[in-house]
Amino acid sequence: MRDVGTLLEALPYIREFHGRTVVIKYGGAAMDDPRLREEFARDVVLLKYVGLNPVVVHGGGPDITQYMERLDMPVQFVGGLRVSDEPTVEVAKMVLVGKVNKDIVLRINRHGQAAVGICGDDGRLFQVETTTAPGGQDVGLVGRITRVDVKLLHHISQDYIPVIASVGADREGRSHNVNADEAAGAVARALRAYKVVFLTDVAGWLRDPSDLESVVSEARADEVEDALPSISGGMRPKLQACVDAIHGGVTYAHIVDGRVEHSLLLELFTDAGIGTKIRAAS
Repeated sequence: MRDVGTLLEALPYIREFHGRTVVIKYGGAAMDDPRLREEFARDVVLLKYVGLNPVVVHGGGPDITQYMERLDMPVQFVGGLRVSDEPTVEVAKMVLVGKVNKDIVLRINRHGQAAVGICGDDGRLFQVETTTAPGGQDVGLVGRITRVDVKLLHHISQDYIPVIASVGADREGRSHNVNADEAAGAVARALRAYKVVFLTDVAGWLRDPSDLESVVSEARADEVEDALPSISGGMRPKLQACVDAIHGGVTYAHIVDGRVEHSLLLELFTDAGIGTKIRAAS
């Protein structure tokens, strides 16, 4: 009966989300732990089977760092962004496009849905311009997405689950590293997705980063904007991406603990949910 209750609880959410687009930023422990990798693939396949249109956007920071360290390359972050010169971008593209992206696609395929892996270069999906870290500090070839060509995504998502690696190029064709949180937010805005979900390694947005119990379960976009100047590290680009997504027409943005098994389904299909949900001011 408990299982029946869970199914009945999920029913109105499945009905509400049917036919809608959900953009999922995949990263952190959910990408690193072998068990969680398999569960994530199953969850995404389930979303497709019950009538949603999932779009996966991924980074691969730990893998990039691992390969850079093997090559004795310096690893540096400013404001949650990887400092990226040309050799760093070259390694990032090799790792994200050639390894991580294909691993995700193969797992989703194996669990029963056809997925297609692409990156920001494919079909000129992302056009970027060089950006700086918060405060204006130079971080090299890090790109801010100025345009997403959704025609490619609409075409793919009719029959497949798109899996997008977060790299892109500027007008001159120079490759840039793109923060995966920003990429997910930009894709969600361009698609006018119903939801964008960020899988991370904390329980949600913490009012007090030193207090793991201070999770904000729900907040308005304007409240998040007011708090952004005081936020640093990897949570800042996630919250900024949430705010930008809401301002761009996305109905809800979620920050969810990817270390929890099936956290994606729990957030989408249960009354209590987990993590932080961000919505428009009105």
